[in-house]
Amino acid sequence: MTKLRSPKRGKGSTVRAYIEMTKPRIIELLLITTIPAMVVATRGWPDWWLVAVVLVGGSLSAGGANVINQVYDRDIDRIMNRTSGRPIPTERISPRAAMWFGLSLGVAGFVILAVWSTLLAGVLSVAAFGFYVLVYTMLLKRSTTQNIVIGGAAGAVPALIGWAAVTGDLVLVPWIMFAIILFWTPPHFWALSLKYEDDYRRAGIPMLPVIVGDDATFREIASYSIVTVGVTLLLAPVAQLGWLYSSVAIVGGIVLIREALKLRSDRGRAMRYFGITNLYLAGVFLSMMLDTTLIDARAVSAAGSVLGPMGGVLVLIGMIGVVATEARPQARAHGVSVVRHTVEVGITALFAFGILAAVYLTYSGVFIA
Repeated sequence: MTKLRSPKRGKGSTVRAYIEMTKPRIIELLLITTIPAMVVATRGWPDWWLVAVVLVGGSLSAGGANVINQVYDRDIDRIMNRTSGRPIPTERISPRAAMWFGLSLGVAGFVILAVWSTLLAGVLSVAAFGFYVLVYTMLLKRSTTQNIVIGGAAGAVPALIGWAAVTGDLVLVPWIMFAIILFWTPPHFWALSLKYEDDYRRAGIPMLPVIVGDDATFREIASYSIVTVGVTLLLAPVAQLGWLYSSVAIVGGIVLIREALKLRSDRGRAMRYFGITNLYLAGVFLSMMLDTTLIDARAVSAAGSVLGPMGGVLVLIGMIGVVATEARPQARAHGVSVVRHTVEVGITALFAFGILAAVYLTYSGVFIA
């Protein structure tokens, strides 16, 4: 049994414990995807007040969801070495106090976004909060290998929030940003789970390496990396981004896929790949922001005629790899029926193909992004 740390005393340590529960480092990554979405929506730098509102409202909402997640998972957090030092397992914060704190943050985030940006942005923050808590934490995390695949949608919503805060609507461009984060999330966390596989096994969490083993996990990481790069390339023509974004997307994509493929021969590279995924996502979103503010898209939009088809091919190849791996009986977690597993994998595949269809229809003139 994991030995609990002694409860800490003092107002300073209590405040730090509350802040710790919001997972500030994860929030930082979410905000990296929110501001670029606002910049692309504005086609320039948005109003500073609006940026501040979105940063504060989005941080509160995401932080609140993280807190509720830890309230619900306090039993397994005590078992896992990686999480045993969190405020609730160490009894620095009570579950009841944490629950009220998390709910208060979620409500505050919604109010700030709905009142000072747009109602849609506020509603999206509530949707992300609810999805992370109810769908990922309570329904998926402890029951299926698709937990982080579908649950990753909550972490992709900030891109939608950023766009909606500026425009009050959602078109194809923010949904492709959403898709980049959605498909980036599984290989990112599976790499981490390779390191902490024993923790997840001890806690009974069906993370992919625990259920399917290393080889199938490596295939899934490679397949989802290919899909991620493909969707990233699709954004260039749809959002009318130029050579700066295109260069980062191509070079970063080559590095991401190469590192994913190397995992098969060297499991010890998992944390290296994990770090590279962080740099990749940050680079992609920062480059779209810089491209929008510094580059004349009209002079370089021809790159889209190449990147669009290339991205589409990569998405198809990657999803074929995903489906081929998931079709094997051993890919299902114990107790998950064939029907449920098929539906869960189908949701991801249909979304990928839906993005491809939307891009095709846009360039066919059926509708405009």
